[in-house]
Amino acid sequence: MNMKKIRPEKYLRYLYLPNLFGTERTKEILSVNPTVIPHREEAKEVLVYVFDYNATSIEEKRLSSVKDCFSYKTSNRISWINIDGLRKADVELVCNHYAIHPLIVEDILSINQRPKMDEVEGILFCLLNMLYYNDQKQTVEQEQISIVLGKDFVVTFQEDASRDVFNPLRDRLKLSTSKARQRSADYLCYTMLDLIVDNYYVVMERLGDRIEMLEEEVIRNSNKRSLARINQLRKELIVLKRNIVPVRDLVNGILRSESELLDDRTTKYFKDVYDHIVQAIDLNENYRDIMMSMQDLYINNVNLRMNEVMKVMAIVTCLLAPATVIGGIFGMNFDAIPYLHNQYGFWIAVGTMLIIPIWMIMMFRRRGWF
Repeated sequence: MNMKKIRPEKYLRYLYLPNLFGTERTKEILSVNPTVIPHREEAKEVLVYVFDYNATSIEEKRLSSVKDCFSYKTSNRISWINIDGLRKADVELVCNHYAIHPLIVEDILSINQRPKMDEVEGILFCLLNMLYYNDQKQTVEQEQISIVLGKDFVVTFQEDASRDVFNPLRDRLKLSTSKARQRSADYLCYTMLDLIVDNYYVVMERLGDRIEMLEEEVIRNSNKRSLARINQLRKELIVLKRNIVPVRDLVNGILRSESELLDDRTTKYFKDVYDHIVQAIDLNENYRDIMMSMQDLYINNVNLRMNEVMKVMAIVTCLLAPATVIGGIFGMNFDAIPYLHNQYGFWIAVGTMLIIPIWMIMMFRRRGWF
C-alpha cells in the first residue's frame, strides 16, 4: 500500500500567524527604499563563462578569474562574458577594462533596482530581473541581471550562479546554422531579453494555476484560510507587476535609441519583445482583476452565509413568539383569567402554541421565504 508521506512542517508553519497571513512577505515586498544605500554581500564564488564565436567557429570556456576575459576584447569575434556572482572588485575590474562608465557599475552593484535601460558613452546597458517560481514557498523570486552591450561583446552580471534562463541560448550558439551565430552582438542582447520575458509567462502560468485552484476553493468552501491565500496571491502579483511593467519602458528605450550598436535588422526583433511584454502586462492585470473579483466573491459568500444564519434564527424566533406570548399571558398573577381553572386549559394552551407555528410555517412556505 502506498502511503502519502506526511510533512509536519508543512502544517505547523500555519500555527504562526505571520506565516498564515504573509506579513513577512509584505515586509520583503515593501522594503525598497531608494534613499538608503543598500549593502550587498560579496559572493562566495564567482564563475566566469565565455562564448567567443563567429559564423564558422565557437569557443566555450570557463575561466578561472575575471582577468582571463580581458583578451576577448580584441578577439575580432562576438564575445559573451557571463559573470555569475558579484564582487565589487571584480565588477570594477571588468568594467574598467571594457570602458564601462562608473554610473553603470553602481547600477550593477545595486539592490532592488528598478528595471531600466541606459546609454552611456557608447555602451548600452539593460538592468532587469529574471523571475522564478518557488514551488515550496509558493512565492515569486527575482534575480537581478545586468546586460552590457558594447561593440562586438556582451557582458552579463548575475547574482545567482546556480540558475538562469539562458540554457536555450547556449544551445543555439553551439549550432553553426543558428541566427545568433550569424548576427552581431545586438542580436545576442535581443535573445537574452526575449528569454527573460518568455520566462515571465512560465511564472504567470504557475500563478494562474494557483488562482484557478483558489477560485474553486472559494466557490465550494471558503474560509479564513482562503482569504489568507487570496492576500498572498495578490502580493505575488504585486511582485510580478513591479518587475514586468518597467521592462516595457526598457524595450521601448532600445527601440527609440539611435545607437550605432543596434543594427536596423534587429529592430523588428526588439518590437517582438515589446509585444510580448505588453501582453504579459495585460495578463498580469487580468490576474489582478480576477483576484479582486475573488475577494468580492469571498465577502459575498461570507455575507450570504451570515444571512442564512440570521434567516434561520429569525424563523425560529417567529415560531417561538406565539408560545412566548401565550405563556406570558397565562403566567400573569391574576385570578380572573379565562380557562385558568379549566381542566382542559393546559391542553388548549399547548395546542394553540403548536397550531399557530404550524400555520406560520405553511404561510412562510407559500410566500417562498424558505
